[in-house]
Amino acid sequence: MVVTTTEPASRTDEFEAFYRAHVDRVYRALAVTLRRDDLARDAVAEAMARAYARWHVVGGLDNPAGWVFRVGLNWATSWWRKARRERPPAEESHHPHTPATSAGELAARDALALLPTAQRAVITCRVLLDLTTAETAAALGLSEGTVKSRLSRGLAALRTALSEKE
Repeated sequence: MVVTTTEPASRTDEFEAFYRAHVDRVYRALAVTLRRDDLARDAVAEAMARAYARWHVVGGLDNPAGWVFRVGLNWATSWWRKARRERPPAEESHHPHTPATSAGELAARDALALLPTAQRAVITCRVLLDLTTAETAAALGLSEGTVKSRLSRGLAALRTALSEKE
């Protein structure tokens, strides 16, 4: 039996190359930002599926990985809102984080968890996804000034939190 696809081979090949090159980085960035591995996995899967469906547009963007990160973050935010409406807070359970490989990573992850999601999103875009200020602004739908401000305040808060642990 031969399986045929209606997608042009070049589009599928381009997306596959993009997927292999970026799925792990986007997942790690979402896991740090969302502080939940399970939700980050689902968000990446949903965002990559949406990217594939729109690859003719997304593939032409300056930074498709930033687009995928933003779509995953938006999807997770919607999921959280829906989950809060559907169950009382007492039913929420603790979900494990990505295991740290060193004491320094554990301290950094704990300090990062104290930041507001907006600051965590900017820091993960700039550090884990290695996006420029302009790319981060475009990915998150913010002005460059807002990105710089959130990055500066977030890093200052991280420095303070980490110096207090020493």
